[in-house]
Amino acid sequence: MRKLALIAFIAFSSPALAEDVTMGSNLGTTMEEVQASLTGMGYEVRKAEMEDGKIEVYFVRDGKMGEVYVSTETGAVTKLEEKG
Repeated sequence: MRKLALIAFIAFSSPALAEDVTMGSNLGTTMEEVQASLTGMGYEVRKAEMEDGKIEVYFVRDGKMGEVYVSTETGAVTKLEEKG
């Protein structure tokens, strides 16, 4: 059921309604959920991996690169760095 809801979220997301990821944003507790959440928010996911028990994702949007760390327990963003 969670996958179906996630697919529906992505299908109905619009880049025109893209939102920004912020500290505390809830992106999901698995790597797949985090990637899908970021994609639905208009981000291009470049790389995702586990680091120190957190999900680490490198992304690009509007020519700006960044990385986000997400807790696998809560799904919340614990660290966010944007470059350029």
